[in-house]
Amino acid sequence: MSVRVRRGRTALGAVLLLAVTACTTTAEKDPAEPPKAEPGTLRILASSELSDMAPVFEQVERNTGIKVRPTYMGTLDAVDLLGKGRAKGAYDAVWLSSNDYLRLNPAAAKHIVSQTSVMSSPVAIGVKNATVRKLGWKPESVTWADIEGAVADGNLTYGMTDPSRSNSGFSTLVSVASGLSDAQSALTDRDVQQATPRLKEFFKGQQLTSGSSGWLAEAYDRRGNVDALLNYESVLKSRKDLTVIRPRDGVVTADYPLSSLASTDQSTRETVRRLTDALRSPATQRLITDRTLRRPVVASVAPATGLDTTRRRELPFPGSRSVADGLLDAYENKLRRPSRTVYVLDTSGSMSEDGRLDRLKKALTDLTGDFRDREEVTLMPFGSAVKSVRTHVVRPENPRSGLDGIRKDTRELSADGDTAIYTSLEKAYEHLGADDDTFTSIVLMTDGENTAGAGPKEFDGFYAGLPRKQQEIPVFPILFGDSDRGELEHIADLTGGRLFDAQKGSLDGAFEEIRGYQ
Repeated sequence: MSVRVRRGRTALGAVLLLAVTACTTTAEKDPAEPPKAEPGTLRILASSELSDMAPVFEQVERNTGIKVRPTYMGTLDAVDLLGKGRAKGAYDAVWLSSNDYLRLNPAAAKHIVSQTSVMSSPVAIGVKNATVRKLGWKPESVTWADIEGAVADGNLTYGMTDPSRSNSGFSTLVSVASGLSDAQSALTDRDVQQATPRLKEFFKGQQLTSGSSGWLAEAYDRRGNVDALLNYESVLKSRKDLTVIRPRDGVVTADYPLSSLASTDQSTRETVRRLTDALRSPATQRLITDRTLRRPVVASVAPATGLDTTRRRELPFPGSRSVADGLLDAYENKLRRPSRTVYVLDTSGSMSEDGRLDRLKKALTDLTGDFRDREEVTLMPFGSAVKSVRTHVVRPENPRSGLDGIRKDTRELSADGDTAIYTSLEKAYEHLGADDDTFTSIVLMTDGENTAGAGPKEFDGFYAGLPRKQQEIPVFPILFGDSDRGELEHIADLTGGRLFDAQKGSLDGAFEEIRGYQ
C-alpha cells in the first residue's frame, strides 16, 4: 500500500491522490490492465497482503463454482483508484485490509454499497525471545509505555513499515499514539500534540523502515541485530523466533471487509454475497485461520493454535481527516529518523535517446514534492565516471532552499559518456560512510549495462571489504530502458535492496515506490 505526504498538501489528501505505481513483486498487477469480465468470475481489487489467500480461493471455487480473479495493490492505492472512479467497469468487488480510509474519503466511499468482514488481524509487536527474557516481560502484561521505556533505555530496537505507505504501518502508528496519549476514544488533534514528545522517543528505536512487510522481514533477518518487528499479528505469528505481544492498552485491528461496488448489477452483487457467505462458512473460516493465521469472524470457529484468545482493547481509527493528517505529518517530518539517500543516476550517452533524460528530469523534479523535512539528498550523475556530487538538505526552517537546489541540479543533467555502474556505486558508498542516525540508502537508475570502470567481481570484492555498518546500506536499482535485469538483481540481492521495474511501469512510479523504503 502506498501513501505520500506531499509538501503543500494535507497528508491524507496526498494519500488519496497517489497514482498507482509498479514494482517487481509478483503479487501486484498493473491496474492500467484490469482483468477482463468472464462468466462465473469475480474481478476483485484486493490488498497486496491477501496474496496468501490463493489456497482459500481454490477451495471456494471447488465448493461454489465462483472463480476469484484478484488484482493486488496497496490498500490506499485502491482507495485512490476508487476515488477517481477508475474501478467502475474494471472490478466487481473490493477487498481491503480495512475500509477506514474510505470513510474519510467521500469520493471513494460512494462507490461501496455493502461490506462484510471476513477475518481479522490485530497490530502486534514480535520481540526476539531472548530480548523478552532480558527485559523480564510477561507478554500478557506489556503496554505501549513498557515498549517506549525499553526503547528509551536502549534495550529495544525494531522495524516497521512506513505509516505513510503501509496500512499496517499506519495502524501501528495509531495504536502507539493512542497508547502513549492515554486517549479514551478516537484520537483527536490534541491527543496527537500531547503524545508527540513520547512518540519522538518511541521512534528513536526504529532501525528499519519499508514499503512492504515482505521486504521488512528480509531486512530484519539480514541485519540480525534488530530486536523486534511491528506488524499485523498474522505476519508475526509465522515466525518462531519471535514472541508476539498485543499490548494490553489496545491496538488497531484489520477486519478485511469484502465490499460490493455500486457500479455493478444485481446479479454481480448476488455473486459477491455468495462468495462472502462461502468465505464465512465454518469450514472456510477454519482454513483461513489455519493457513493465514488471521482470526475467524464466525464465533463457532476457534482461532488457529497459538493465537492469543485473551481480550484486548480495540482502538478506533481516527475519526477525522485532520487527525490523520496531523499524525502522518508529525511522523514524516518530526518523529522518525531522517532519510539520507544518494541517487546514482545514469546520464550516459544512451540517455539522450527516446526522451529518456527528459523522463528522468521530470521524475526527479516531481519527486521533490515528496522529500521530508531533515532529509539529505545527494545527486550523483555518472557516465564513464561520476560527473558530480551535489548534496542538499531539506531544512525545516527553509525547505525551499534545499528543494530548489535539487531542481536546479536536475535541470542541468546532460547525457554523454559510457556507463560505469559499479565504479559509481563504489563512490556512493564512500560518500555515505556509516551513519546510525538516519535511514540511509542508495538509489541506482540506469538504462543500460555496465560498459566502463569496475566490473561486478570488483564491486563484489569492494562491498565485501566494507565495514558492517556500510554493508547495511541497501541499493534500490531501477530497471529502465535497456538495463540488464540480472545485473541489477545481483546488486539488489548483494546489498539487501530491492529491484523496481520502470520498464513495465513508469519511472515516476518507481521513484515514488522506493520512497517507502527510505
